[in-house]
Amino acid sequence: MKKILIVDDQVEVRELVQVTLEIGDYQILSAENGQQAIDIARAEHPDIILLDIMMPGSDVDGLEACRLLKADPVTADITIVMLSARGQEVDVENGKVAGADDYFTKPFSPIALIEKVESVIG
Repeated sequence: MKKILIVDDQVEVRELVQVTLEIGDYQILSAENGQQAIDIARAEHPDIILLDIMMPGSDVDGLEACRLLKADPVTADITIVMLSARGQEVDVENGKVAGADDYFTKPFSPIALIEKVESVIG
């Protein structure tokens, strides 16, 4: 069973993404901040991480978590898709510089999210 790690500081967003992806045969993991995401990724090695960029109050935001995950040999091969309400060109570029494999802007269509995940992990 493929594993998906959903990382967002807003529980409502995590639940929405989880409900959207539950139609597939996936094991859903979740984290509410960057440090939790790093810890879970190291322990569980998900196939894909859907990572929010802005997580106020977190010591490790999405961009920093992405950099740390891509720098760690244990997690470097995990596909990271940034999820953000910020869809400006500079935001997408910052995500790519941090090591993100793709970028998805919120709000998103549930069908588009399913298609994105399936294109990455089958």
